[in-house]
Amino acid sequence: MKPRIIVTGAAGLIGQYCVTSASRWAPDWEVRGLSRTDFDLTDLAAAEQAWRDLKPSAVIHCAALSRTKDCEQDPQLARRVNVEATAHLVRLCNDIPFIFLSSGEVFDGRAGWYREADTPNPINFYGKTKLEAEQLVLENPRHTVVRIVLTAGTSQNGDRSFVEDMWRAVKSGKSVTLYADEYRCPLPAGAIARAIWELVGKGESGLFHLGGRERLSRWEIGQALLPWYPELQGRLGKGYARNHIGAPRPTDLSLNCEKIQALLSFPIPGFRSWLKGRVHRGIDLWDYEPSLL
Repeated sequence: MKPRIIVTGAAGLIGQYCVTSASRWAPDWEVRGLSRTDFDLTDLAAAEQAWRDLKPSAVIHCAALSRTKDCEQDPQLARRVNVEATAHLVRLCNDIPFIFLSSGEVFDGRAGWYREADTPNPINFYGKTKLEAEQLVLENPRHTVVRIVLTAGTSQNGDRSFVEDMWRAVKSGKSVTLYADEYRCPLPAGAIARAIWELVGKGESGLFHLGGRERLSRWEIGQALLPWYPELQGRLGKGYARNHIGAPRPTDLSLNCEKIQALLSFPIPGFRSWLKGRVHRGIDLWDYEPSLL
């Protein structure tokens, strides 16, 4: 029998890609995706029962309350989901590999090209919960934290990626303001899923950064998407982070990914180079297809 690995947050963007790509990148594993329809991870008794029933040999923990606005509006829920539920899973996975999906939001965004050794300083509640959870995860030397920043892809409900957010806003008749002075290193979900599966296969643990090779402003990202999403044409407006009103947003969350790149069998792509390499072959635009790079 194959060892079983659980993927939490399987209805979310990265969890979904981890599950659907497993047959290709992790054929030696039996993969079980769990979502909120299976049980609520904040229900600790239900989580314990699921672990007894499923007896996993490893876990990829993607489930989270990940929207900054939601975390600011309901910090108690954010802490239950992002910290307390994670802490409980860490205890359940004490003797097995555990990979936790974290965020570049643990940094304040004042520097950019952050390395794993750089000191975190979150400026919003989402980043604070992720950092607290990271610290709990890394107390176990068998466990792993992967920080990501901005993920492109298509989710089951069409409401999980920044691309989907823009598309839905435009479809509803709204315009979208993109900051020309807020920088990220976006990466397609398919590439993230493959990297995670390679970490699992190599038995790697510790802290890793995983982002695209290109540091792009939100405005540059929107412009790069226009050939693929022509409905965005004329609906994107240029704005500036200095005028932002709302939950604090780090200005520059570009990540240095040399550490994880040294372990991977494929080059981490840049966002614009990824898009230029896509051709219409009936595959998901965001899936990892090496022949298209």
